[in-house]
Amino acid sequence: MSVLEKVRPERPAAAAGEPRVSDEHGRRIRTGELALRYLLLLAVLALTVGPFLWQLSTSLKGPTEDIYSSPPTFLPDHPTGHNYARVADIIPVWDYALNSLKVATANVVTNCVGSALAGYALARLRYRGRRATTIVFVLAMLVPVEGIVIAQFTTMRELGLNNTLVGVVLPGAVGAMNVLVMRNAFRNLPYEIEEAAYVDGANVWQRFVRIALPSVKGTLAVVAIFAFMGAWDDFLWPLIVLSDPSRFTLTIGLNYLHGTFANDERLVAAGTVIAVAPLIALFACLQRYFFRGVGEGAVKG
Repeated sequence: MSVLEKVRPERPAAAAGEPRVSDEHGRRIRTGELALRYLLLLAVLALTVGPFLWQLSTSLKGPTEDIYSSPPTFLPDHPTGHNYARVADIIPVWDYALNSLKVATANVVTNCVGSALAGYALARLRYRGRRATTIVFVLAMLVPVEGIVIAQFTTMRELGLNNTLVGVVLPGAVGAMNVLVMRNAFRNLPYEIEEAAYVDGANVWQRFVRIALPSVKGTLAVVAIFAFMGAWDDFLWPLIVLSDPSRFTLTIGLNYLHGTFANDERLVAAGTVIAVAPLIALFACLQRYFFRGVGEGAVKG
């Protein structure tokens, strides 16, 4: 008997007739435990995706179908897209969607650029007050938006940016959370790579653009998704700073459906699907980078 065989612990034998499977780490788990996991996952899926599917089903139901029937019918008997056409006839939904797209795109660009620059400076550059600056960004995350909305509105008014899309974008141009996410991603990069580039004569900008930034593409995708979702779904700040209906974003414009046509839930459901569809398309395009970016800030090296 070899030395390895002497010190290797013996694994307990599986009970007779008890099937086992292995997870991605090679650990053996019981079939009952695996079934419980899948049941929990299905329950979470039903809680998260179920309301959206119900809204989609409601938006496809015709005026003769009862959406309050008991028991409820999930699938429409005669699917129709007439509700979406009615939404476009009642409000300029595509103009509102274009305004939201402008705001969300600008928010993505400013957050990706600003958080990448600030995160790299906090993680890789050495200067006096770096820790204090990091603490300031952490404290900024603790301040609720409702507590500073009056100060933001006063600032936009003094700058003459009230009732403009620039005034909608500016307060959220660089998010504190995005800066800290990028900082963690840059901190997990090996220092040896940048040291080798420094020896070869690369300056700070060259190391940032050619070495550090390409290594955190996944985290940038995470920042882009969060920035787009935050700007697209924002309701309070555009409602405060905008007064011209031609500049309304989609979330404010759809509020007309809740007020004037509150009894027609089909229109409200169709407007909800129109608002959510771009977010689903964005996540579908960036999901590969998103899941890769989640691990960049948590795994060392």
